[in-house]
Amino acid sequence: MKTTLNLKHSVGLKTMNWLKGIKVTPKTGDEILTNEGISINYSLLDFWKWSVSDILSNATRGRFAEFIVCTAIGLNPDKIRNEWEAYDLTTSEGIKIEIKSAAYIQSWAQKSFSDIRFSIKKSRYWEAETNILNRESKRHADVYVFCHLKHKDINTINPLKMEQWDFYILPTSILDNYKDNQSSISIKSLQKLANPRKYSELSTEILKAYEKQNKLNHSK
Repeated sequence: MKTTLNLKHSVGLKTMNWLKGIKVTPKTGDEILTNEGISINYSLLDFWKWSVSDILSNATRGRFAEFIVCTAIGLNPDKIRNEWEAYDLTTSEGIKIEIKSAAYIQSWAQKSFSDIRFSIKKSRYWEAETNILNRESKRHADVYVFCHLKHKDINTINPLKMEQWDFYILPTSILDNYKDNQSSISIKSLQKLANPRKYSELSTEILKAYEKQNKLNHSK
């Protein structure tokens, strides 16, 4: 679930080609904020607590869903999330995965449960190495994983509990051939294409979807 870079911004970046990309290293949370070399008594962990404790919020829940899938397929969390990649994760087998999330309950006050709908829009890929926005709009992943936080009890909802989630896994070709809507898909439509899976089934089902994706591609 990455942020899409708009063309206007990418054009502006072209004037900065002389700036090399920065290699990000994993942080522990113990790093200290300083002012002129002196600690101001706050750490990076304090920032994390302040900024991402609300896992139910749309933006944070989306990143957390990516992390859930990351843990299911055994990726090293020290391999830092790439904000500008064309897809969300790559497995050790080279499977490119796009991850979407949705929930009935949000962190704000609601009159009713949220409608469950996932974005499946095509996008243009910005290559960080070349600073170029590709012209072709497409789905870049091999497999899509739709993470549905299905729990409906506001008193007990907890995204950290994997049993409160359902996961729907599809080869990308299925979405490319989806006739109803090429921008989004409802939970009811999704359930016609895939069965809900548990967290423990994620790794196996992703491999199955990838194999199916390869067969569909070869049959074209």
